[in-house]
This record gives sequence, C-alpha cells and structure tokens, in this order.
Amino acid sequence: MRRVIAVIFDCDGVLFDSRQANTLFYNHILAHFGLPPMREEEEAFVHMHTADESIRYIFRGTGYEKQALRYRMEMDYAPFIQGMIPEPDLLELLRALTPTFGLAIATNRSNTISNVLQTHGLEDLFDIVISSLDVRHPKPHPECLLKILHFFQITPEQAIYVGDSLVDSQTARAAGVRFVAYKDPALEADYHVSGLMDIAGLLGITRRG
Repeated sequence: MRRVIAVIFDCDGVLFDSRQANTLFYNHILAHFGLPPMREEEEAFVHMHTADESIRYIFRGTGYEKQALRYRMEMDYAPFIQGMIPEPDLLELLRALTPTFGLAIATNRSNTISNVLQTHGLEDLFDIVISSLDVRHPKPHPECLLKILHFFQITPEQAIYVGDSLVDSQTARAAGVRFVAYKDPALEADYHVSGLMDIAGLLGITRRG
C-alpha cells in the first residue's frame, strides 16, 4: 500500500457493533408515539444515516415527524451506549496505529459520538472526530473526509477510510480516498478486511505477541 499518513474510521459497524443499540433506540422513540417497531429496511437505513434523516424516514407519513425530532433531542442516550459492543481487537489496533498514523473518525452520528467515545475510553485515541454536526452536508457527501484531510494537511492518496456500508463507499469515492470495506465483501472497495487487525496488516504493522 502506498504511503498512508492518516487512517479514518466510520463508527457504527466498524468501531462498534451497534445495530442492536440503534434498533432499541429508534424503536423506543416509535413506541413513545404508539407506533410499531422498525421494519428490516428501516433498521438498515438508520444504521447508515444521521439521526435526523433516520427519524424523518421511519416517521414518514405518521404525522409525528416534528414531535419525534424534538423528543430525540430530549432523550438520554446513555442507556443505549451500553449496548454498543466494541469490535474485537479495537484497542489493540488503535494503540498499534497511534505511534505512526494520524487517527480520525468520520461518522453520521450527531450529538452522541462524544459520549460513546468517553464511555468506552476512546476519546484520547483520535486526533479528530467529525460528526454530522460538524459539516453542512453529511455522508455520502465527502465534506467530512475533506475536513479531516485538511486537518492533517494531506492529500486524499495519503489516507484510507474504513467503513461498512454503501454510504461509506460513496463518501470515500467522492473524496478520492481509498476505501477499506469492513466485513462486507460485496462492497465496492480498494481493500476488503474481515477483522480490525487486518488493517494493521495492510499498513505493514505486525501484530504483537
């Protein structure tokens, strides 16, 4: 792999297995308004999109969209963070990369990302975190990645973006950043990995021990 200076990660589905937590979160909001749980395609949508986009999607046609958007902002997300499961070898990978590479997160999460990182003791391991609140245009627009490239003062060729969804793939392509597909061989990508430590291998880092 050509010289990489920064490794950028998506959050949900890459750093954490968060599908169950996300499903519980949005089903809680639906239940608050007396509505049934999400369907399968809605669960897939909320995994990839911002909270506001997700609320508008799952509440479309219900008449509760505006109330649900307000209710989301009033909720305490902390109980749902406990349901986010760190991916295997997450800390080992981040600590292995830290001495050599800049580390960043580009996520469509909004006001919850800080609490997620603090709860799991990861807040000091990333040089920059860009959420949907930090950009005018969330993924798949490339703004989040472009902000990170500007922060590190590097070109797109000097970074990789690790993601697990079509939205992530589209974001990387739009920014000109090489895309590493995580646990999804069907995604169009420059590289595919089945575990986090495979990323270390791509970057020429030998696993310790």
